[in-house]
Amino acid sequence: MEFFNDVSGDPQKPSLFELVAQEQLRDLLQPALKYVLSVFAQRYPRYLLRIVNRHEEFYALLMLFVERHYLRTQSASFAENFYGLKRRRKPLYETDRAKAAVGVSASEGKLRNRDINRSLLFLVAVPYLRAKLQDYYEALGGGIDTEELDEDMGTVPRPVVTHDTLKERLRHLFKKIYPWFNISFEMWLLCYNIAYLFDRSPYYRPWLSWIGVDLRRLGPEDFRRTQILPEHTAPNRQSILNTLRTLILRSPKLLLDSFKVLLPTAIFFVKFLEWWYSPSSPARMVSRPSTGPPVPPPKVLKPHPQGIPFDQTAYGICPLCRNPIANATALPSGYVFCYRCAHSYVEEHGKCPVTLTPAEVWQLRKILV
Repeated sequence: MEFFNDVSGDPQKPSLFELVAQEQLRDLLQPALKYVLSVFAQRYPRYLLRIVNRHEEFYALLMLFVERHYLRTQSASFAENFYGLKRRRKPLYETDRAKAAVGVSASEGKLRNRDINRSLLFLVAVPYLRAKLQDYYEALGGGIDTEELDEDMGTVPRPVVTHDTLKERLRHLFKKIYPWFNISFEMWLLCYNIAYLFDRSPYYRPWLSWIGVDLRRLGPEDFRRTQILPEHTAPNRQSILNTLRTLILRSPKLLLDSFKVLLPTAIFFVKFLEWWYSPSSPARMVSRPSTGPPVPPPKVLKPHPQGIPFDQTAYGICPLCRNPIANATALPSGYVFCYRCAHSYVEEHGKCPVTLTPAEVWQLRKILV
């Protein structure tokens, strides 16, 4: 790693390993926050359930304030500042280059509003859009190879699904195009990583060139600039009031600045709670008296008169294909079908074939015997 750190001869240029590490930290923040909210939503569903259901929007709004604060105060995103990196505005004129060469930060100061807005576009908006596209792709049943699924189990061929409406055609087209678009985007980023690793490009991400910034390590001048010097004045009532007023006004800023310390602490606290409430922890080993009889299972909905015929005596027979059930899958209504039959029918009609209650592909549940 030290070899790659000095491959360009510039001590302020971060290595690819530092950049990948801060990218991984940024990618882990969203699932970690969602996990914490899900745990607390089980105890306080009235207040947190809506946030968990709209987690992508909540996380994007939260990171918009956090990233904007760090870009304005630290000239870096939260993850970049956590790893000791900053964003430097590239010198545009020869005078700026000359001043930068002698240590005068004419164009290397704080980012302009235009640079901050462009950075927020790729730090918040683009990840949010990719997350929504991935969720929509999974909601459509993406990633499931229905042609080769359970071919060794003797299942019947899947019924042909016709795409009559324009909406269904667009969904089918999206399922075909999105995997290729996603892998092309990842390969594009990989090419820039390789070019940056071998000093063929000053940017490890293609959009940094359009923004007009590059990433640098924090130097001694950056720490001296952010250091706060105490004032040696005699305390009095007015000075105490001014100090309290300043602390109240700066409390949001202090909270955002403390994220670098709160993040490792929160990770340790969450992992401790996960261990404490696990079945093998000492707190769960204490035997507890029974609270009463087990809760009975929910009642199966009655067949709809306009639904397909259902014979309750035909145990183990799929109501759709009239063959023995292969790869049993249950719908929210409680009825069990072959996976291929259930997936095909729900994808086309969006409802249970027996009860005609609404159903989605992501609601299919396989039954493990």
